[in-house]
Amino acid sequence: MDRILLWCLLIIGIGLFLFSLRKPLLLKDTILIFLMKAYFSSFIGVIVVKEEMVEYPVRFLSKYFDASILFEYFLYPIMCIYLYQTTVHSRFLGIVLQCALYTAALTTIEVICEKYTDLVEYHSWTWMHSFITIFLLSLSVRLLLQLINKIEMSKV
Repeated sequence: MDRILLWCLLIIGIGLFLFSLRKPLLLKDTILIFLMKAYFSSFIGVIVVKEEMVEYPVRFLSKYFDASILFEYFLYPIMCIYLYQTTVHSRFLGIVLQCALYTAALTTIEVICEKYTDLVEYHSWTWMHSFITIFLLSLSVRLLLQLINKIEMSKV
């Protein structure tokens, strides 16, 4: 059953990713957000798994990866694309509030998966660790892209 859920999440992720590409003016930002988020979250994911704080008993490519590549390299970066697209014209407080809402939704899904599936298993990790980590990483990458765009615009 958990494998079916993984495949469903993958299909939903593909649909959400394709839908996120519908704004051609934000295409560069969308791709950059996706790649930055996957890059930075992979570091945290590897550390958390190697320190045995979290375990992913059922995962894609389990022979090669201990972490959840579906979450770290695909679903989480997609969430950050939507965070960026919905906050592209927001001020700092709006960005922080939306980041908290997106993070709360993602953390809630993770907690449900931890409780009812074998997709994730907390050891010394808690939902609060997930919330704080996801929030800070999402906000950091969001603000980093804002800085990149500001620097790019000043050179034009």
